[in-house]
Amino acid sequence: MALCWCSTMTMMSGAYKQPEKGKGMGMGKGKGKEKVQTKQRRSSGSDDGIGFGGKRNDPIWQCIQGCGACCKLDKGPAFAAPEEIFDDLSDVQLYRSMVGPNGWCIHYEKSTRTCSIYSDRPYFCRVEPNVFRKLYGIGKKRFNKEACSFCEDTITAIYGSHSQELDNFVRAVRSTESS
Repeated sequence: MALCWCSTMTMMSGAYKQPEKGKGMGMGKGKGKEKVQTKQRRSSGSDDGIGFGGKRNDPIWQCIQGCGACCKLDKGPAFAAPEEIFDDLSDVQLYRSMVGPNGWCIHYEKSTRTCSIYSDRPYFCRVEPNVFRKLYGIGKKRFNKEACSFCEDTITAIYGSHSQELDNFVRAVRSTESS
């Protein structure tokens, strides 16, 4: 089953904005905290898993079947606009052409929560390290952590902080944390 988890939609909901020349990445209102928790793995000889002998595991991003929060393209003025993300006007135009009258992507099938053009979706609808580097300046080393954080923000904005979608995402990310 094809799923659409759009990197741009995720990043836009996370309110990351394209950095201006001479400035670092800009964060939107209240978006400075990583919400996806990471586990502390305990090793023998350490009773609290922190400090010497402790190891921090980073989350590994993954798309969650039946979510589709990123496919809500028009989230309102609190989120970054396409003009703030894309340098190429054709990307802005393509993005805007995908926004349906209800704010959801015209290719998103709400009844199945899938993308009807998944295999042919635009590059900006892909959560991949090279897309994050191109659009947001986020390198491969930070990709998983940032993608997880933005996805959590998107799911929370669309479905709520106590939603099944958010629970499913956090559970999935925690179960795949790197070792």
